[in-house]
Amino acid sequence: MKKYIGLLFTALSILLIVNSCGNDDDVQDNFIPARDRAEEAPVAQAIIEEYLNTHFYNYEEFANPPANFDFQIKFDTIAGVNSDKTPLREQVTSKMVKDRIKEGLEYKLYYLVVEEGGGDRPEFPDLATITYDGTYINKEEEILPYSRRFDASTIPIRFDMTAVVNGLQDVLVEFKGATSIVTNPDGSTSFEGYGIGAVFMPSGLGYYVNPPPTSVIPTYAQLIFAFQLYENEMGDQDNDGVPSVVEDLNGNNLEEDDDTDLDLLPNYADNDDDGDGRPTRDEIEIDANGNITYPDEDGDGIVDYLDSDS
Repeated sequence: MKKYIGLLFTALSILLIVNSCGNDDDVQDNFIPARDRAEEAPVAQAIIEEYLNTHFYNYEEFANPPANFDFQIKFDTIAGVNSDKTPLREQVTSKMVKDRIKEGLEYKLYYLVVEEGGGDRPEFPDLATITYDGTYINKEEEILPYSRRFDASTIPIRFDMTAVVNGLQDVLVEFKGATSIVTNPDGSTSFEGYGIGAVFMPSGLGYYVNPPPTSVIPTYAQLIFAFQLYENEMGDQDNDGVPSVVEDLNGNNLEEDDDTDLDLLPNYADNDDDGDGRPTRDEIEIDANGNITYPDEDGDGIVDYLDSDS
């Protein structure tokens, strides 16, 4: 399952339509199959590593913040007066994450931790409040620039982490939100001790062959998101009373592959998880303090909301 919200969303596609003008007899010729994801993965990694070896971020400003510093990550090329800068490759961390479409395929996902943050750490299906700056790395379209910003917001926006591109979701869980949130007299909000970082994601964890139709992102582009993580809220995407993190029954931190009733609707998006016709919310108990218990009325070891025979 891929994801699509504004410029942070995408949809699953196995075909790319190009050269769509022409008569009906030519339609089939205008369908170009997407490249094999396993073959594309090492290509994407090489492109990202080339970028990490040849670029740096404004680490000196973070070490000694100038007056009115905005604590925004900025990238530049290691060249000329910047020839002595430390490359990103020496400052990033990495972890292995799964492709959501091709079984057995994993990516080495690089990310930069400038500030981990001192508040709460989000779970993978939470709602996260962030600011961000999105840039693509292009090695496909000769008429397009190598690197270009495609989206940004300096105003904190709350995103459903199950709806953003996979690479961003996979990295936000490595950071924490703010230690304190202050409402100012003018109604604005200030954050302190928040997470600051960036992710360098292969196209398979981004938009692959299907970037948003109104965006400037080329196909197979690698993506960079620099971000600030301010706060998070527990996710319950189907509003069934069961936190979505609890509906990750196999514990693999992926929301897409838990489907108790096999109706092709994952549990986190299904308000009748066991398909018995009784809403999940009616098969759990929530007290006045918001504490949730999961009854097992027939005592078979399967809680009612997951038991079609209860």
